[in-house]
Amino acid sequence: MPFTASEIFGLIDCNNFYVSCERLFRPDLTNRAVVVLSNNDGCIIARSNEAKALGIGMGTPYFKQEALIRKNKIAVFSSNYPLYGDISQRVMDVLMRLESEVEVYSIDEAFIRIPAGKHHDLKNHMCFLKATVEKHTGIPVSIGLGPTKTLAKIANSFAKQDPSGAGIFIMPHKQHLDALLATVDITDIWGIGRSHASRLKKQSVHTALELTNQADSWIRKQLTVTGLRTAMELRGTPCISLEKAAPSKKSICTSRSFGQTVQSLADLQEAVATYTSQAAYKLRRAGLRTTVIDVFIRTNSFKRGEPQYCNRRTFTLETPSSHTGTLIKVALASLKAIYRSGYRYQKAGVLLNGLVPENYEQLRLFSTPMSQTTPVMKAVDEINKRWGRDTIQAAAAGLAKGWRFRQLKKSPAYTTCWSELPIVKASFPESFSVA
Repeated sequence: MPFTASEIFGLIDCNNFYVSCERLFRPDLTNRAVVVLSNNDGCIIARSNEAKALGIGMGTPYFKQEALIRKNKIAVFSSNYPLYGDISQRVMDVLMRLESEVEVYSIDEAFIRIPAGKHHDLKNHMCFLKATVEKHTGIPVSIGLGPTKTLAKIANSFAKQDPSGAGIFIMPHKQHLDALLATVDITDIWGIGRSHASRLKKQSVHTALELTNQADSWIRKQLTVTGLRTAMELRGTPCISLEKAAPSKKSICTSRSFGQTVQSLADLQEAVATYTSQAAYKLRRAGLRTTVIDVFIRTNSFKRGEPQYCNRRTFTLETPSSHTGTLIKVALASLKAIYRSGYRYQKAGVLLNGLVPENYEQLRLFSTPMSQTTPVMKAVDEINKRWGRDTIQAAAAGLAKGWRFRQLKKSPAYTTCWSELPIVKASFPESFSVA
């Protein structure tokens, strides 16, 4: 029987999301071990259940698992974020059509809230929700339900572990909840970080139940008011509301490791200009402008035998801006100031801080208003959105981009690029005849 509460929260989580996206257009990968790699094909960031069963570790470097991968003929893919982002949006669109209150929590997770009086026959409703998402998108999901968001998160983990539940788990009544929380390790609780979990274990608090049994004053002293909210949520008291709108960004960072080390200033300029263009687009999409630009570069600290260097430069704009050309000009000037020849650079990045709404403009006494560049940027964004990323780009970003990170095993952009759409061929059997 479900937990009795005035409202019910649910967490819908896409199963092994990146792997599921790769399998959508590759039915031959069903029941086969699959892994997805991070940027630059560095580490394993997603695994199918079959790969997990073979002992493939999450976050482990690819080269350390390469022998095991070859031995077991595991399918390997470079990360394909345009594909994953598009499929994620399709999943969220289905949820928003079916549920009135949805919070998109991450690329593969969303919370829902079912108001009091509307959660009769929860099991059947969740079965319908799960089946509809899978039918319309092809992505399998697990659903956890509880009287708080924290308990819904825990319920979702049980939904993945319990095959008999068909991917759905509803938190039990209060009298049975304690036995369940006694099985949840403190490190697996949403909102409890690694350092806090380590501190709690040193004080003999190892499970979610042991945390809920502590006095509120003790919890607040150890974990601040945020930790107290988590404990109250574990007890069944809602303290974390549904966020129907994404919180405003505090900063925007665009950074990548290079596919091969870079030495020349020209290559670094291309990379920084590219990253600045991407960050500027994110600004405009969020309806923001930046007042502070931070550019950084660094060598590979793991190369012990090579000379090491890292530096950054921060520049404050007189007036907020989201204009690509303006930001690139500042970023390249900052890069030139910190660049030193004779080093093999592994990474560069651009961090935008001091973000303000796009309609905000605080002028200084002797400054002049910014030129109206919004229509130009809007036109560029619309063209790139319709015809593909970088259809129009800044000349400073270059074309060849030999420094670009490796994606040697990347699948096609099946849903976001016309030239990479899957081709379906059909033919009639020889015995077929038209009357």
